Amino acid sequence: MDFERVDMREMTEEEMIKAGEMAEIVFKLNHTMPNTDEYNSLLKELLGDNLGENSQIMAPIAGAAFDRLKVGNNVFINSNSLLMARGGITVEDDVMMAANVQLLSNNHDEYDRQVLTCKPIHIKRGAWIGAGASILPGVTIGEYAIVGAGAIVTKDVGDYEVAVGVPAKVVKTLDKDKF
Repeated sequence: MDFERVDMREMTEEEMIKAGEMAEIVFKLNHTMPNTDEYNSLLKELLGDNLGENSQIMAPIAGAAFDRLKVGNNVFINSNSLLMARGGITVEDDVMMAANVQLLSNNHDEYDRQVLTCKPIHIKRGAWIGAGASILPGVTIGEYAIVGAGAIVTKDVGDYEVAVGVPAKVVKTLDKDKF
């Protein structure tokens, strides 16, 4: 099986308490002035050691399982991001994401909505994700790849590739010697 199945009815009390604590931090973060010591402290509290140096996630944000989100160095994630990290999300160094991006590493089972199917998302170094793009479970975005605004990505995008559309299709390969 290449994915994890999680039955939400079987969450332990500890997992529910942790989820509640993360939701409280996200609420505070979303009601704090960005780029202040308080804001940066809340972001660090939410992600701990999983937040790389010189990286910023702009509020408001929404999501779940932030302990499964790993953000590299020099990453910028603009406002209104939805980060559903139950399946794990890894964002490598030097990635930029425009506003309203959705990273969805989990989805509800077709027949039992209380069961999540979870597959990791991996966004490699130097990738750029356009405004309103959605990256679905199990997808890898390659090094220096570009995902166009509004794209819905259901399949991997290779290194230096440009993907656009619904569903996203690769339309161009960039010259890697220019990076």
